[in-house]
Order: sequence, then C-alpha cells, then structure tokens
Amino acid sequence: QVQLVESGGGLVQPGGSLKLSCAPSGSIFRLSAMGWYRQAPGKQRELVASIIIGVETNYADSVKGRFTISRDNTNNMLSLQMNSLKPEDTAVYYCNARSEAPSGTRDYWGQGTQVTVSS
Repeated sequence: QVQLVESGGGLVQPGGSLKLSCAPSGSIFRLSAMGWYRQAPGKQRELVASIIIGVETNYADSVKGRFTISRDNTNNMLSLQMNSLKPEDTAVYYCNARSEAPSGTRDYWGQGTQVTVSS
C-alpha cells in the first residue's frame, strides 16, 4: 500500500511563505494526476492545485499568482510553494495522487499537514 507523506506545514504570519512537500512511499501504477487539497474547519475539502501529468496544471482562483505546484518526474515528489499567505489560507492541506487503470480509478491521500496563517 503506497503512502503519501507530507511535510512543511506550520504557523506563519500573513504575507509569509511556506513550502509543502509530499513524498510517495513507493511507485504508483499508472499515475495520472497529483494535487493538493485543503480543508478548513467547518468547510468542505477543496482543490488548491493539481497537475494532470503531461497535460496541464490547475489552480483554484483564490491561490492563483500566489501558489506554485511542482512535481519531480524522477520520484513523483510533489511540492506546493505558498507565498503571500492570507489568514483564509489556514487549513489542513492534503496531498493526493490518482491512478487510472482499466480496473478503475484509485485515489491516494496523505495524512494532512496543518497550515496556520495568523499574526
């Protein structure tokens, strides 16, 4: 069972920066996409940024121009560089990896890492 291990969360002041990382514990068969989601208290989990491998990169409107997603092709390590952080960015951030095989689609999730933006 492949696990996604996240790191890099923490407490930062408004306007500051953080970088999240996500490392798969093994290879994922037929990996098709990777992304970052977040969930704030009392809210639904939402997509922050994603990479559809070999196709495109997508960002939520609320983070465009501030966040950058990247993926290392050699080991599928995923990163999220977050700049100009705002209090509304406070949430638990989750790494996601999706595989698509003839047998069906499978999603892998990390355990989540807390990001708190506060003065």
